[in-house]
Amino acid sequence: MSTIVRPDSLGGALAALAEGARPRAGGVEQAAPGAVVDLTGVADLRGIGPNADGTVRIGAMTTVAALAGLDSHPALALTAGALGTPQIRGTATVGGNLLQRTRCAYLRSPVFSCARSGGMGCPSREGDHLHGVVFDSGVCAAPHPSSLAVALLAHDARVEVVGPSGARTLPIADLYDAVDPVRDHRLSPDEILVAVTLPAGIPGDRVAHRRAAGRSRAEWPLVEAVVRLSPNPDGTVERAAVAVGAVARVPLRLPEVETALVGAVPGAPPGPEVDAALAEVVARCSPLPGSRYKVELVRATLTDVIGRALSP
Repeated sequence: MSTIVRPDSLGGALAALAEGARPRAGGVEQAAPGAVVDLTGVADLRGIGPNADGTVRIGAMTTVAALAGLDSHPALALTAGALGTPQIRGTATVGGNLLQRTRCAYLRSPVFSCARSGGMGCPSREGDHLHGVVFDSGVCAAPHPSSLAVALLAHDARVEVVGPSGARTLPIADLYDAVDPVRDHRLSPDEILVAVTLPAGIPGDRVAHRRAAGRSRAEWPLVEAVVRLSPNPDGTVERAAVAVGAVARVPLRLPEVETALVGAVPGAPPGPEVDAALAEVVARCSPLPGSRYKVELVRATLTDVIGRALSP
């Protein structure tokens, strides 16, 4: 049985974490035995609001459903609206989605042991890794499952973290660890992800999102991609952000594709430099035997979102 602590302030939540309790928010994931900090009563963790400098702050306890109406940052809104089911979007929180545990049957089963559960190795590598990584770092074979992290990468978001030593902010990419097989993120057990901050939205951004999955509803993505194209005054692409998920231990930006898209003309087909950049991405892939099919799925998904972002 779990002992549940229900603080009404951030300080109370940090005090409970310091005593070894674990945070829970929307309650989508199953709680493990032991003390649990229920964050639902901490009002400071909720809500979406503009800052004086034009940035947008999103509390970590804000639901995924609330993001689907965020018109100022359409890539994030599209991604949030496609996540799970209406019931999940109405319950799951931003912080919970960013910090969720890896999807792996071996990790969650008491029958198997791996580096993530205190043992050694990765039984998925010799077993079922159909949903595994395509960019293999040689450690855990399970890709990071957060959809919101992919969109937040494309929006250059930062996260605010609070712990015993105070607050710190870091780029969303630095929240994750591609090397350590034990960690889904870099937060220490006594820290709380408080909020996400988005740069001011850019009017005229062209965006597209694609969640390639085995079925159209309520399924984990096999490959996920977000494209955000910011315009020059003449309408050509001044800056591109391209992010992919469900393919590596961490969500990834694809700089070669971003560079190739600069100068692209909306309404016209992507140029040969984009095809060359996609070929570079494919060449960088190092799939496991069971996830080789994902390599072509990465190319096809990226081709689709780029085409839709550039469409008239």
